[in-house]
Amino acid sequence: MIKATINNVKIEVPEGTSILWAAKKANVNIPTLCFHPDLKPGGQCGVCVVEIEGIPGLKRACMTPIGEGFRVYTHTQKVMSARKEIVEMILANHDSDCLTCIKNNNCELQTLAATLGIKIVEYAKLEEKLPIDHSSISIVRDPNKCILCGRCIQVCSDVQSVNALAVNHRGADTVIGTAFSAGLGNSVCINCGQCVVHCPVGALYENSSVEAVWEALHDPDKFVVVQEAPAVRAMLGEEFGMPPGSLVTGKMYAALRRLGFDAVMDTNFSADLTIIEEGTELVSRLKSGKNLPLITSCSPGWIKFMETFFHDMIPHMSTAKSPQQMFGALAKTYYAQVKNIDPAKIVSVSVMPCTAKKFECQRPEMKASGYQDVDYVLTTREIGRMIREAGIDLKEMPEELADDIMGEYTGAGTIFGATGGVMEAAIRSAYFLVTGRELENLDIKPVRGLKGIKEAEIDIDGTKVKVAVAHSGAQARELLEKVQNQMATDGKCEYQFIEVMACPGGCVGGGGQSWGSNMAKRARRGEALYAEDKSMAHRRSHENRSVQAVYEKFLEKPNSKKAHELLHTHYMKRSLVDGKVINE
Repeated sequence: MIKATINNVKIEVPEGTSILWAAKKANVNIPTLCFHPDLKPGGQCGVCVVEIEGIPGLKRACMTPIGEGFRVYTHTQKVMSARKEIVEMILANHDSDCLTCIKNNNCELQTLAATLGIKIVEYAKLEEKLPIDHSSISIVRDPNKCILCGRCIQVCSDVQSVNALAVNHRGADTVIGTAFSAGLGNSVCINCGQCVVHCPVGALYENSSVEAVWEALHDPDKFVVVQEAPAVRAMLGEEFGMPPGSLVTGKMYAALRRLGFDAVMDTNFSADLTIIEEGTELVSRLKSGKNLPLITSCSPGWIKFMETFFHDMIPHMSTAKSPQQMFGALAKTYYAQVKNIDPAKIVSVSVMPCTAKKFECQRPEMKASGYQDVDYVLTTREIGRMIREAGIDLKEMPEELADDIMGEYTGAGTIFGATGGVMEAAIRSAYFLVTGRELENLDIKPVRGLKGIKEAEIDIDGTKVKVAVAHSGAQARELLEKVQNQMATDGKCEYQFIEVMACPGGCVGGGGQSWGSNMAKRARRGEALYAEDKSMAHRRSHENRSVQAVYEKFLEKPNSKKAHELLHTHYMKRSLVDGKVINE
């Protein structure tokens, strides 16, 4: 333990603690800009400088470990002057259209400038405008607002192991961009959006579908249906000032009806459906022993990651579509048939915690209904903006239920939003599909949590099934390389079933969630989903009566020919050649 003082307050912290974290023991928040609690500190901005008695110069609090006997001062005249000067220089090189910026009132630079009392920027404003990158279906990149903090590069490289972004050029010409300056849409970007939720300013944001959805809602000739992902109900409240992990399922349904959606249903319904299709697929492969391990397929960021970096694993991927796409296919076939609606008039909208879902819905193979199965994807942030624009206060909404036919769900469907949730839901139903008996202990805790790659072994009527769960691109890479090495050496893998989610924490940590997302908030959201699961009368996907009705009235049985036509898909090999993505 190290004893020191910060602003004359005595503290004691473990050796190796940075001054930034040590200051919190003294109830002092040192301002930062490039720092993020989930990333390694890089010290790029210099805003967190402090003065240490007896040590010349200023030190960056995020990078400097506190030492025995240190006397640290966080707001001397020298420190405050340096901070203001640093922020003024950043502002001089920053596009200042704050009133129309996507991050207005959520911008860390804007907040910091106000906190430091900056009224006038003494430096000459740089007026050169760089082109905005609109090449990606999912993400827009505005280099004019970039402050070169490096967060996007770090999360893309270290957390996701994608390396789509890098520092290009040097000196005054330094920019953050892609290989060959070809744009995100022509890079190895997997559309996960982790760069977006880690960006402190408005340099990265989702490609918005808000105006298109408003247009559909205002068109009397359109019937607009909406689905909401499991993770959204555990996060939407944050958009309205509620604590992280607030569960707002019923309020969410009510708000969507007030916006004018003609049918408010739920992605959790098709999450249950996914489990039946994927679980049946798993049982079939366990019996045949072919193409094991089976790997989950509901995370579109993970799918593009696999297609780009691990396309040799395509035979091991579940062919089941994601819940979003299953819902979309059924909305314009089964639902249209039951409700006697012309599918050409149905506009299918999904509310997702995910920017990669925007890419997924526009994949050319996602037209099983004869139309584009999902027309528009809104992130949690986008639907929050629409609700506010309509003058609706989510906190004051009554609790309402989803519509029938495709609105019922079980606890297994809701835990899809947390890492390990798909695995847990699948095991609950796979056990029944194999044995004909219900699994008694439904809480499969070894696959829960945010720490690293998780493993478990499940006994299904004497058959040992070893499973693994990874969340984030880096964990997926580590796990898949292990699988590849085992198969190359032994001809088989120790696992029979693997779940991968592209985003840290699973969908609760998706790139479409609220600004300022961190692992602590993601953990609270996951806990909310497990709490809802625990409270539900039905916690196994095969108990969903609406899913049972789909098979009885429309699909015949799991993995039937019709089910494969509507609910299953295929994958492709993706390569990057001279800044161009080649799909095979």
